Amino acid sequence: MNALPLEKLDKLVQRWEELQAELNHGASPASYAQLTKEFAELNPVVESILSLRKLEHERRDLTDLMRDPSAEAGLKELAEEELQLVDLRLDEARDKLRMLLLPKDAADEKSAILEVRAGTGGDEAALFAADLFRMYTRYAEQHGWKTEIISVSENDLGGYKEIVASISGRGVFARLKFESGVHRVQRIPVTEAGGRIHTSAATVAVLPEAEDIDVEIKPEEIRIDTMRAGGAGGQHVNKTDSAVRITHLPTGIVVVSAEKSQHQNRRLAMQVLRSRLYEMERDRAAQSRAAQRRGQVGSGDRSQRIRTYNFPQGRVTDHRIGVTLHKLGEVLEGTALDEVVDALVAHNQAGELAALSEA
Repeated sequence: MNALPLEKLDKLVQRWEELQAELNHGASPASYAQLTKEFAELNPVVESILSLRKLEHERRDLTDLMRDPSAEAGLKELAEEELQLVDLRLDEARDKLRMLLLPKDAADEKSAILEVRAGTGGDEAALFAADLFRMYTRYAEQHGWKTEIISVSENDLGGYKEIVASISGRGVFARLKFESGVHRVQRIPVTEAGGRIHTSAATVAVLPEAEDIDVEIKPEEIRIDTMRAGGAGGQHVNKTDSAVRITHLPTGIVVVSAEKSQHQNRRLAMQVLRSRLYEMERDRAAQSRAAQRRGQVGSGDRSQRIRTYNFPQGRVTDHRIGVTLHKLGEVLEGTALDEVVDALVAHNQAGELAALSEA
C-alpha cells in the first residue's frame, strides 16, 4: 500500500490547531459559522491522524524493547505478540484515514433529478425505459426517498418515451450518480411474434438537485410560457392550460412540466432548470480536472453504454467494472441494485485512493 502524504497530514493538524485557537479565543460572529463548519469537517480526519500516530509510537516502543539486549526473554515474547496486534490496527487506521482524505463531492448529499429516455428500439425501448424508471422508484422506496414525477411522455403500450422525476432524500446523488449513461436490454419484445431476441436501449441522466444558493437565475434570463398539456401523456398529464415551459435564454435550455397545478409546474420546472445549470457548471469544472479523473468510474456521458440487462440469461452486466449478477429480476425490482452500486462506489474510491497516493 502506498504511503500516506505526511506533509499533507502535518498541514491538516496545523490547520486544526489554528481553528481551535480561533474558536477558543472568540472568533467574530461573521466568521464563527464558517470556522465551526471547517472544524467539524476536519475534526474526524485529525482524530484519525492522531490515532495513527499513537499506534506508530506504540510500534516503535515495542520494536525497541524487542531489540534491547538487556530485556528479559519473556518481555520480548509479549512484545512480539503485541506487535502483531498493533500492526493489524495500524493497517485498519491507515485504510480509515485514506478514506477520510478522499476528495468530497459537494453534491453527494443532495437529492437528484432523474431523467430516463427511450433510445434505439422504438416501442420496446420505451417499455424498457418504463422498466428502468420503476426500478429506480422501487430502489428509492427501499431507501426511504420520495419520488415526484415532473414530466412524462408515454407511448400507446404504457412505455415512456421520456420521464423526468425528482428523487428527494439525503445522499441520493451519491448512490445514483453512476447510473448516468446508456442502458441496453436484450429480450424478446412483447410486440415480436417470431420470438426473436431484440436489443434496445434507454438513456439515464442523474443530476444533483440544485438549491437556490447553488445557482442564481435572474428573472430577465428566463421566458415562461403556459400551454395546454397534450400528446400521449396517460393519467399523469393534466389536460388544462396548466403546463409550464421555461426557456433559459443564455443557454437555450428548455424545461417543460405538465403534471399538476400551474404553480406546482412552475416550481418543478425551475427545479429542473437549476439542476441542469448546476450540472453544466460541474461538468465545466470536471473538464478542467480531466487528467485527475482518468482512474474514476465512467464520465456520465449519455453516449456511453454502461450496462446490459440480458433476459434470456437472467443476468445484468455493468461494463465499466466487469461485474455480472445473475439476479436480473431482483435488480429490476430494486432489491439487488445496491450490489451493483456498491461495486461502482468501491471501484471509484479505489481510483481516487490511487490518485491520492500518487499526488
